[in-house]
Amino acid sequence: MVFSSLTFLFLYLPLTLLVYFLAPLKWRNFILLLVSLLFYGWGEPVYIVIMFVSIAIDYTHGLLVEKYRSDDKKARWFVAQSVIFNLALLFFFKYGTFFAENLYALTGILIPKSVELLGVTIPLWGVPLPIGISFYTFQTMSYTIDVYRKDAPVQRNLVEFGTFVTMFPQLIAGPIVQYKTVAADLVHRVHTSENFALGARRFCVGLAKKVLLANSIGALWEECLAAQGAGTLTVLGGWLGLAAYGFQIYFDFSGYSDMAIGLGRIFGFRFNENFDHPYCADSVGTFWRRWHMSLTTWFRDYLYIPLGGNRGGTVKTIRNLIIVWFCTGFWHGASWNFVLWGLYFAAWLILERYVLRGVLERTPKVLKHLYTLIVVFVGWGLFAMVDLSVCGDYLATCFGGGPLWSAADGFRLRSYAVTLIALVLASTALGQRLWAKLPRRAEVLFTPVLMGLSLVVCTAYLVDGSYNPFLYFRF
Repeated sequence: MVFSSLTFLFLYLPLTLLVYFLAPLKWRNFILLLVSLLFYGWGEPVYIVIMFVSIAIDYTHGLLVEKYRSDDKKARWFVAQSVIFNLALLFFFKYGTFFAENLYALTGILIPKSVELLGVTIPLWGVPLPIGISFYTFQTMSYTIDVYRKDAPVQRNLVEFGTFVTMFPQLIAGPIVQYKTVAADLVHRVHTSENFALGARRFCVGLAKKVLLANSIGALWEECLAAQGAGTLTVLGGWLGLAAYGFQIYFDFSGYSDMAIGLGRIFGFRFNENFDHPYCADSVGTFWRRWHMSLTTWFRDYLYIPLGGNRGGTVKTIRNLIIVWFCTGFWHGASWNFVLWGLYFAAWLILERYVLRGVLERTPKVLKHLYTLIVVFVGWGLFAMVDLSVCGDYLATCFGGGPLWSAADGFRLRSYAVTLIALVLASTALGQRLWAKLPRRAEVLFTPVLMGLSLVVCTAYLVDGSYNPFLYFRF
């Protein structure tokens, strides 16, 4: 189930809100745990078992870390056990097939897909990927680390810990919520009409971004990719496709994050922001401080800094950046294009730090912005195309390996002109600035009108259209 579905909007969410707010305060975490398990198990109930195991392991290991705090060696061992379990879980479901296939390609060794043990078939690879496993394993793994570091209190209430892990607003696509940021809210949170209204408004904004903007431009990317397959792609068409995919993934993912943050606010939680107008950045480094901020923060806190960060000199800093961005790319998917995508950005970040810093400081802002967009959108090409040969041909066309333009490009530009203008404007802070200048009375008047209008239009779109992908669903 996804937020931008009629089932969620008109069945699951209304019933969840009704039950939650009718329940006494002391029961609300338990209610939220139950409805979150229902949400997760809607499409694949068998994987709830994995979530139960993950909750049990990290809950008990948090208690063990706290119990043996005076014995640092034991405490570190229990942290290591938690990390190893979470990584093993992620490896088995997400990367087992990748490693089995690559091992066979390199050595000819074929790992069987399953083995029989005591009459039970045990899969070794090729199992379907549980939705959201990349997100909730990172969340639970950070919990025991934070307890060890004394950055978060140990959670002794199993229901409250289970609520943290399974909380449906951020369960399948983030933002990645670190336990220390919601620990206090799990114990005591305030429900007010103001928080409900702000959360509902944020949800509607996210829904409109996802349904009206991301879904609308996704078709252009598919057209350009089809043109590549047919051998009719041009330079202009190639860049149109990269721009379309870049806008689609931004409004798809940031819209989903907005909906998650809004739902969290409705239920009394304050989730950290996940996007901050990344396409307004004037360097690749700035872009990554604004894009998927919960993931970059996670890797900074739990990998980059423990590796030494930038404290060990140039060589070690470069090593740490390569390791972090290799892991960042691989986190997104078990495919070489994701690894290449991560290393691609590692290279640009290293270049900016050690080679281009002086040049960028002297470069006019508009050119820095253009440079950043070109680097980022080329990166989206690597991200989007799993087949590296297709990706190579596509990017070669973009950089002069084909005709400059065609009549089909003109038709696409005319067809998507309004949508593209809307996407460009919506990716800036212009709308927020204009909204902030409205008189308070006008804001109070327009807010419910715009919310109602967006819900009606989005509903009409969802009823009429069948194209409603969620790009980060597979991660």
